[in-house]
Formats: sequence, C-alpha cells, structure tokens
Amino acid sequence: MRQIILDTETTGINPQLGHRIIEIGCAEMIDRKLTGKHFHVYINPQRIVEDEAISVHGITNEFLRDKPVFKEIAEDFFQYIKGAELVIHNAAFDVGFINHEFSLLKPSLPPVEGYCAILDTLAMARKKHPGQKNSLDALCKRYGINNSHRELHGALLDAEILADVYLLLSGGQTTLSLDKDSSEGSGESILRRVSKDRPELKVLSATNEEFEEHLKYLAALKKSSEEVIWDKYSQ
Repeated sequence: MRQIILDTETTGINPQLGHRIIEIGCAEMIDRKLTGKHFHVYINPQRIVEDEAISVHGITNEFLRDKPVFKEIAEDFFQYIKGAELVIHNAAFDVGFINHEFSLLKPSLPPVEGYCAILDTLAMARKKHPGQKNSLDALCKRYGINNSHRELHGALLDAEILADVYLLLSGGQTTLSLDKDSSEGSGESILRRVSKDRPELKVLSATNEEFEEHLKYLAALKKSSEEVIWDKYSQ
C-alpha cells in the first residue's frame, strides 16, 4: 500500500479569506516503511504572510519572494499524490487548502478526494485517546518520539514526525531504542524503524565455563535473605 504522509504551511487559517499554501512537505511510505522519496517545495503565495502565521512556521515574505507559484508545481504535486492514501493530521485543514489551490488553476484540477483516500490521524488519536490533547506535539510526548530538534513547524519535518506517530497509532512495527546523542545523556527513547530486510540476529549461547560461573554467582546470592528470581531460569 502506498501512503503519503503530508503536511502544509500556509499564510493563514482560512482559504476562503484568500489565504494560500506556502510550503508542502510529503514523505512516501510503502508497506509501512518510509522509502526516502519526498516531495518538498516552498511556494510564493502572491500575497502577504500574516505575522501570526510566521510566528508558527518562521517562513517570511522575503524568503518566499523568489519561490515558484503554485501553478508551476501543481502538476508534479498532483502526479506524486495521485492514487495514494494521504495520511494527514487534521486533514480537513490541509485538504481544504489543497482543493482551493486546485480550484484556482486554469484549467482546474479535481478535488483530492476524487483520486486519493484520506486518513486523518487527528481523528484516529481522538478516538484512541478521548478527552486528551492530541496535537502532534502532544502525541510525540505521549509516545516518546524525540522532536526536540524542532523549534518551529516545517511541513517536511512535521510529515516525517507524523510518520512515526501514525505507525504507533495504527499498531506499530517500530522499535524503541536509547538515543545516544540526546542531551546530557538523558537516555530519552526515540523511534527507530526496523527494516524488514535486516539479516537474522546471531544467537550466542553461554559456554560451559560461563554457565558454571553463573551458577556459582547464583549460589552466592542465595546466601542472602532475598529471593533469587534468576534461579528458576537456570534449571
């Protein structure tokens, strides 16, 4: 199954008030494994980005001035998402903006729902965690996903983080490990996807000498008044 984890950044919150998309970030996932095939573009919205929006994503009007307009990237974007299931956090927001951009094209492109399935991870999270905060940041904290490197929102970064959140929300095939690079050696757990193509792990059994040493160690522990729980596994 081909899925596209998708996020956008915009000039404001309502396309009906003339707001536009300024960034699209997508990560492709096939059979629950990220392929590394991304779609990422900044877009000149041909209007001013509101200060409130800039405070969220940090994308300024000056930065966008020389970027392509939506019609220049529309066909490539359309072909990239066509036929896939789109995985989006608060899908109504992003899909509403995408459909609005498609409607402005001449000729226009059809609404996303006509050629893509849509999965809303916000709806999934609300069903699984009713009455709790279910923002992307809140879900990262709940599932132990390290997003400490994110100071501002960014569409591609949010899409990659959402991929980890989605895998956990929908049943996993992820593994937790300790992040040796986390600050102050905190041992914060982060997600590492396990490749299905990895070689089988080699099993090393204890030698007779090692086993005898283990039994001697257990015998020494038995001299204390505490229960030795490992004893029953050495029979």
